[in-house]
Amino acid sequence: MAHYRAGSEVENVLNDRNTSRREKEEDEDEAMKWAALERLPTHDRVRKAMLRGITGGFKEIDMKDLSLVERRELFDRVVAMDDDDWHGFYLRRLKRRTDRVSLKLPTIEVRFENVNVTTEAFEGSRAVPTVINSYVSVAKGVATKIGVLRSKKATISILKDVSGIIKPGRLTLLLGPPGSGKSTLLKALSGKIESGLKCTGKVTYNGHEMHEFVPERTAAYIGQYDVHMPKLTVRETLKFSAKCQGVGTGYDMLEELLRREKKFNIKPDPYLDALMKASVIKEHKENVVTDYVLKLLGLETCADTIVGDHMERGISGGQKKRVTTGEMLVGPVGAYFMDNISDGLDSSTTFQIVKCIKQMIQVFDKTALVSLLQPPPETFELFDDVIILGEGRIIYQGPREDVLGFFESMGFKCPERKGVADYLQEILSRKDQEQYWANPDLPYHYVSAKKFEEGFRTYHIWSTISSQLAIPFDREKNHRAALTKTRYGARKMDLLKACLAREHILMKRNLKIFGLKSFQLIFNAITISIVFSTQREYHNTIEDGIIYMGAIYLEIQMIVFSGFFELPMTIDKLPVFYKQRRFSFYPSWAFSLPASVINFPISFAEVLIVVFITYYSIGYDPTITSFLKHYLILALSGQMSYGFFRCIAAVTRNHVVANTMGCLAVMWLMTFSGYILSRHQVHKWLTWAYWTSPFMYIQTAVSVNEFRSKSWKDGLGVAILNSRGFLVETYWYWIGLLAVIIATTLSNIVTSLCLAFLKQYGVSKSAVLRDESEEADSNAYSSLATKRTSNDKKLRIPFKPLYITFENIMYSVDTPNEMKKRGIKDEKLVLLNGLSGAFRPGHLTALMGMSGAGKTTLMDVLAGRKNTGYITGDINVSGFPKKQDSFARISGYCEQFDIHSPLLTVYESLLYSAWLRLPPNIDASTRELFIEEVMELIELEPLRGMLVGYVGISGLSTEQRKRMTIAVELVANPSILFMDEPTSGLDARAAAIVMRTVRNTVDTGRTVVCTIHQPSIDIFESFDELFLLARGGEEIYVGPIGHNSSQLIEYFEGIRGVGKIKEGYNPATWALEVTTREQEDILGVKFAQEYKNSNLHKRNKDLIKELNKVQPHAQDIHFSTKYSQSYLIQFQACLWKLHKSYWRNVPYNAVRLCFAAAVGILYGIIFWSLGKRMGTREDIYNSVGAMSIVIGFLGSQSAATVRPVAIAERTVFYRETVAGMYSALPYAFSQVIIEIPYTMAKACIVSTIVYGMIGYEWTASKFLLYTFFNFITIIYYIYTGFMLIAVSPNQETAAILNGIISTTLNVFSGFTIPRPRMPVWLRWFPYVSPAWWGLYGLTISQYRDVETRLDTGETVKEFMRNYYGYEHDFLWKVSLVLISFCLLFAFIYALSVKTLNFQKR
Repeated sequence: MAHYRAGSEVENVLNDRNTSRREKEEDEDEAMKWAALERLPTHDRVRKAMLRGITGGFKEIDMKDLSLVERRELFDRVVAMDDDDWHGFYLRRLKRRTDRVSLKLPTIEVRFENVNVTTEAFEGSRAVPTVINSYVSVAKGVATKIGVLRSKKATISILKDVSGIIKPGRLTLLLGPPGSGKSTLLKALSGKIESGLKCTGKVTYNGHEMHEFVPERTAAYIGQYDVHMPKLTVRETLKFSAKCQGVGTGYDMLEELLRREKKFNIKPDPYLDALMKASVIKEHKENVVTDYVLKLLGLETCADTIVGDHMERGISGGQKKRVTTGEMLVGPVGAYFMDNISDGLDSSTTFQIVKCIKQMIQVFDKTALVSLLQPPPETFELFDDVIILGEGRIIYQGPREDVLGFFESMGFKCPERKGVADYLQEILSRKDQEQYWANPDLPYHYVSAKKFEEGFRTYHIWSTISSQLAIPFDREKNHRAALTKTRYGARKMDLLKACLAREHILMKRNLKIFGLKSFQLIFNAITISIVFSTQREYHNTIEDGIIYMGAIYLEIQMIVFSGFFELPMTIDKLPVFYKQRRFSFYPSWAFSLPASVINFPISFAEVLIVVFITYYSIGYDPTITSFLKHYLILALSGQMSYGFFRCIAAVTRNHVVANTMGCLAVMWLMTFSGYILSRHQVHKWLTWAYWTSPFMYIQTAVSVNEFRSKSWKDGLGVAILNSRGFLVETYWYWIGLLAVIIATTLSNIVTSLCLAFLKQYGVSKSAVLRDESEEADSNAYSSLATKRTSNDKKLRIPFKPLYITFENIMYSVDTPNEMKKRGIKDEKLVLLNGLSGAFRPGHLTALMGMSGAGKTTLMDVLAGRKNTGYITGDINVSGFPKKQDSFARISGYCEQFDIHSPLLTVYESLLYSAWLRLPPNIDASTRELFIEEVMELIELEPLRGMLVGYVGISGLSTEQRKRMTIAVELVANPSILFMDEPTSGLDARAAAIVMRTVRNTVDTGRTVVCTIHQPSIDIFESFDELFLLARGGEEIYVGPIGHNSSQLIEYFEGIRGVGKIKEGYNPATWALEVTTREQEDILGVKFAQEYKNSNLHKRNKDLIKELNKVQPHAQDIHFSTKYSQSYLIQFQACLWKLHKSYWRNVPYNAVRLCFAAAVGILYGIIFWSLGKRMGTREDIYNSVGAMSIVIGFLGSQSAATVRPVAIAERTVFYRETVAGMYSALPYAFSQVIIEIPYTMAKACIVSTIVYGMIGYEWTASKFLLYTFFNFITIIYYIYTGFMLIAVSPNQETAAILNGIISTTLNVFSGFTIPRPRMPVWLRWFPYVSPAWWGLYGLTISQYRDVETRLDTGETVKEFMRNYYGYEHDFLWKVSLVLISFCLLFAFIYALSVKTLNFQKR
């Protein structure tokens, strides 16, 4: 035994020696390799690193050859997640490396002195846009410009003489009530002040004014609105941002670091060194930075999920907010200005993100000013300094520790168990201020923001700040890398490549749209080839040539106008473009050019297919040369089409205006194509329009190519060209080709210029001139938890208390393809995993969990809002199985995203909701009293006359919109109310107002469930019960909260390893922090399993079982009708709402009426006195062509402009119908009816102008018939637009479908090819074409009784019958058919609206 031990010891000694020798050899080998690496030039050393290979030894690698797997392994090794403070540890490692060589990092000190921001706005009814107001405003605007009138706009001060310093290395919090000017201050300091605001004063960075550097790339402004490309994934969004922002001076800094390390003979950590090199070299920098920010913001789980929008399911609202923050964090800027970055985030996630930002600020001495609405106490403690704004004035700026001392000096004190941040915001409220008055012996007087400002100017902290401001910053201390002098973060070619890659991804995600567009072209090509197929046999007369010219015209029109779908597609991208333009992500041409490049091969392939279909079937010249020339000009025309319509989108920037201008462009192209109106008929002073029309050059080139070929013998081709005034020389083909190339180039240049210089359309923030805080109720926030028996008013209308139970709820969706590509093999992604619970009357339940845990998903499932995915489990209402139709009548749902009709006022929105959702036995006076009570409860009285507006553009602010969302549901008097983040986007006081209202609602016996992210202690303890979810959709606590959260704390402290809660710590935040996945791994417990094994779970199961027992005399919820109101009332209410909205929709209705007059005058001039000419067939051709072009254009324009109006209302329609407000049919018919008066006005304007100027016979019957046919044709086009939107998921699809219909209508309109010349077996088709009937009606209304003889000897009446096939006594039948078409399209629209739903939830 001893011998064995001795042998073992000898063996161990030998092994140790071998190991030691091997390690020594490895160290020597590593040292030799490091020495070899150090000998390389610095430029090469940046691209080389030393990493351990598969065999264990170190080897030199070229960083550009680093594979995806190697890069991720390197990243995971350096940025380890084992420690809670992984981020701080990683940053400190970086800082230690720079400190060892005394490498000074750039810092930025931001100073602002005497900054004032003002704007001008209308007051009263003038501020509300209406059709009349728009005309008056234009007239007064012109009068003001020329000095006849003085401007009556009121000047509003947003920031009032603010001064201060934001120091590097210190994290500064910006607090203030809504409307105090926080966002404006952040934008002013970051150099992104809006164009409508006037800013005076001085803002400097390290002593340099804004014009001395590029503020867009030196400072990052993180806005409060989440504007992203919905089709991109989270990873793609951040990676694109990283590519555009580049690494700044990171590469130069790393080179300097390597030089100094070599000089001082310092060997860095090889893995940290490799990661730093990977983060600055071209091949890997975006991926490394993106992975880092994804990990930092907790977005790894949804990295490969599309962002989504209100129509397409994507990431959650909280995750979108983190993506918005991440977009700027991936950049190399030195100063951050963050606006409400915690909206939609739970308190734990907010704490972690702010903590990481603080570490970054402190370690690298960066500068940050962060605005938060409801910072939890633990998050508030992270900040070094605080700035408090009130009414545009700075009332405190200085260290966080001294802020309470200042307000105590002013006579106020923060109570115990009160969040300091909440106290600091409420103290500015006129009504809430008194409760914090500290000296009861002295009389209280309201202290305004101005008084606070005056008090602060005498405080010792301000003396320090003012003395610092008095000494100018020493510009010599400015680091050369601190302020960015270059406009863009990367080479322009690299930016173009990044935009190209993004456009390629978007194209792949929109393959269905591109496929449908290709189908449109092929279908139309087949239609044209069939209709003109019999013309192959006719090459003998000029009339045959005219028919061929019509085929050419239709083919060109089909290709040129196939690009119309680019209008909505481009405009949908513009909000993202304008945001990224403000950050100087890329030049404007880098945004516009990729679409042309991506579409280039697609366009050429599509046109090739079209030409193959049409060329030989119609019977064009069969030679290969003619075929190739025909194809080339049409292929380039398709490319011109895309650029042309993208140009219109860039100029107009609004869907309605773009469609109007697009149709105007169509009118110009078609009218002056040389086919509708021959060159000889164009007035001399209008020939410029003829020569500038690209369509004319295309039509001329194709016509010359065809009619100068050998297929048209004996000079017939030249005669045909001359008959319509076309140029006959063969070189006009090449001129036409050159003209198309020039038009394409010009379109792209104008697009880039418009994108570069025009501002975003319609951005105007409404200002409330009165201070809301001065008109609100008092004591909004005082001890919510103790005021449950207050004498607040009770809701006046009776209701039935109901409870809801659910068992084993499972919800899953199909695994996205992007996640499958990343290695996820499961076919379904489980979002809710076996949830059970009960929500009871009189109990306020909080639904909490980390962002992405499934809170909104659970609420959607229970409320019946999900229309995708797979749901299993049982849901009962008062013991009976839930029936969605009945449940919608007795429940309300305040959605996370505030979706309302933008052109209604606040009061009108509430009236509309109450009108349709309250029982029919409630009279109007009671309803109005009830609405007034709800408005008083939610403090909406000061806002009653304000328009709701568009999110992020105009109207109500975020918190005002949130309060209105709650009020809209409360006026429905629901028994069960679901509220998704009712306090998100609100400051502490507004949140208290909302929660007090919710508490009062619960105390009336209603069942209320709220998801909530960042509750203060007061708000959290106003809840009765908590339903706590973990990531993965599992329940980890379902039960009572208890007095002072005692029961919740007792439960979690009873779990092994969970520490005690700190004194005064927020229980909501604590519960989220101790139940994270990281804590589960540390403690070795599964909280979901702990809950399932607990007595609490058993109690809940027993409670569900007890509540599901139906009492002997209980009755299920039953209503005799599905909806609260009759179909007639629904129709009246919908029509009332649409009337209000239409009257205020200036871009649609005011513009279309003005446009009708302008078009009437324009066409009257073009076709001046044409109706009086009846000597030749050409005169009649031109007259019929004029009718065709006028009515075709007006109809197409009407169909195009109504589409964005209909689709904008559709999101609101989805919310209102699922809430059980009305049936789809009354809504659809009200939309149909509301168009009639506006269309009648438009038709009368156009008819009066055009009829008189063209010179038709002035008789009452003919004029009225002309007006009637104009009206009925325009209205059926509008109903066609409605119909197309109803069957399309988006505007792009509707535009493509419209292209199919428009071409078909044009082919069979009877103008390009009369019905008698069509193939016999196709002559029935005009009978089902409303365009044919419309032109039929217009033509015979004017020429049915004209006996004037033409030069051919036949009368006009006979020519109409022989050539066009029109019978003069068919007038009443034509009228009936057109009315029938209108009714048919309206019915299809109503049916489609009722049966189709494109919103995916």
